[in-house]
Amino acid sequence: MKKISVNLVKSLKKKKLTLAIAESCTGGLLSSSITGVSGSSKVFKFGLVTYSNQSKNKILKVPNNIIKKYGAVSIQCCLSMVNNLSKIAKSNISISITGIAGPGGGSKNKPVGLVYIGLKKGKKVKAQKYIVNNRGRTYIQKAIVRKSLKLIKDLI
Repeated sequence: MKKISVNLVKSLKKKKLTLAIAESCTGGLLSSSITGVSGSSKVFKFGLVTYSNQSKNKILKVPNNIIKKYGAVSIQCCLSMVNNLSKIAKSNISISITGIAGPGGGSKNKPVGLVYIGLKKGKKVKAQKYIVNNRGRTYIQKAIVRKSLKLIKDLI
């Protein structure tokens, strides 16, 4: 994962792009993988760990009705997170992550390993659903961080 992070920071620097992150189920792991690279302060605006529904609402301005109707682990919440993060951070690239890392918290409709990743660059916004094999909390978190790094790299 370190090599991917180093290459990503180099690419962001080269293209003079900035990055902001709002993560939930990864608990700051994505931000940590970026800030673990020397010189990342040139490209990394900030990372938010909006773990609770209240923090998603208060900090990222995710409307309560979205969380009530669709849940915090939904494409609607993920899109709201990334769009509002982009406004707050004024970064070139914004990424949001919300999901269920387990071991508890899953259901038939929303199993452990369900994660949504939102990306925004300029006016282009997309969110994607991912299902990670439930091989434990740490495995899910690391798999999503690797996926997120790759998605950012592909975007730039």
